[in-house]
Amino acid sequence: MPEEYRSRRSCLAVPGSSQRFLDKARGLAADEVFLDLEDAVAGAAKETARRNVIAALTTGGWGGKLMAVRVNDAATRWAYRDVVEVVAAAGRGLDAIILPKVTDPGHVVWLDLLLGQIEQDTGDEAGRIGIEAQIEDARGLAKVDEIAAASPRLRALVFGPADFMASIGMRSQRVGAQPAGYAGSDAYHYPLLRILVAARGHGLAAIDGPYLRIGDLDGLREAAVSTAALGYDGKWVLHPGQIDVVNEAFSPSQDDYEHAELVLDAYRYYTTEHRRGAVMLGDEMIDEASRKLALVAAVKGRAAGLRRSQRFEPASMTSADHPPRGEGLGQPAGET
Repeated sequence: MPEEYRSRRSCLAVPGSSQRFLDKARGLAADEVFLDLEDAVAGAAKETARRNVIAALTTGGWGGKLMAVRVNDAATRWAYRDVVEVVAAAGRGLDAIILPKVTDPGHVVWLDLLLGQIEQDTGDEAGRIGIEAQIEDARGLAKVDEIAAASPRLRALVFGPADFMASIGMRSQRVGAQPAGYAGSDAYHYPLLRILVAARGHGLAAIDGPYLRIGDLDGLREAAVSTAALGYDGKWVLHPGQIDVVNEAFSPSQDDYEHAELVLDAYRYYTTEHRRGAVMLGDEMIDEASRKLALVAAVKGRAAGLRRSQRFEPASMTSADHPPRGEGLGQPAGET
C-alpha cells in the first residue's frame, strides 16, 4: 500500500452528454468523478459529449477530486478522437483515462503510446496521466495478469459485471444478483478475487463495478461492504444517492483507523529504538505482518480524511536488553 495512496472509495459516472449532470457533479462527495464518453452516450451524441467534457475539465472547480474520462473502447471508431481531443485540450485537468472492454494488454500499450505522443506535443509531464483498465469479459479476465503489467501508467483495474455476465453466459438479467438456481455462495467471487490479486500484484487499486438498482440502498450497502471486506478500494456509483453509502463501506471505522496508526507508531518505535521485531501492544502481539495490515487501514483512513484522537506514548526504557514490566514480548504493554 503506497503512502501516496489516493482514495477511490466512490467513483461517480457522469454522462458527458448531459450538461446538467456535469454541473451537478462538482458539488458531490465522490472521491473520483469520471466523465463518460462510452456506454452512457449515444453514437450520435459522441462529438457533443466530447466538447462538454473538455469544457468541464478546463473550467475546473472539482475540489481536488480525482478526475477521469472513460473513452470508448480501443476497437471502436471513436476511441482515437476521444483520447486525442480530450487530452490535447484538457489533459492538465485530468488524472486518468478509463479504458473499457480491455481484453488484451495491447489495448493498454496502445493507449500508453498515444498518451505519450500527446504529452510530447503539448509539453505536459510525461507519464502523469494514468490509466484505469476495465475488465469486462472472459477474455479480459483470462489475461488480467498480463494487462496489469502492460504499462507503468496503470493505476487501477475495474470490474465490469454486466458485460462479464453476458460473456460467460450467466443466467441472470439482474446485474450483480446471484443467478437463479446457482448453488454456490457467490457467483462473482472468482472474477473479483482474480482481478484483486492481479491488481495487488502490480501495485494497483481494485475497483468494483456499479450497482444498478439505484433505489435499493440496502442491497448496495451489502454489495459494497462485501467487496470492501475482500480488499477492494472502491466501487462505481451511478447516482448521487449512492455516494454516502459507498464512501462509508470503503472507509475504515474510526476505531480501526486509530488502532492501525497506533500499531504503526509502536512498531516503528520498537524496531528502530530497541531493535525488537515482535512486541506487545496491549494484549496484542505485533510484528512485520501486523505492520503491513495496519498500513492498509491507516493509509485508507488518511485518504478518507479521518483524524487521530489517540497518540502512541512509549514508556521509558531502563535498557534495551531489560525492558520494564509491561513492554516485554508476551506481557501487557499498557500503551493505548
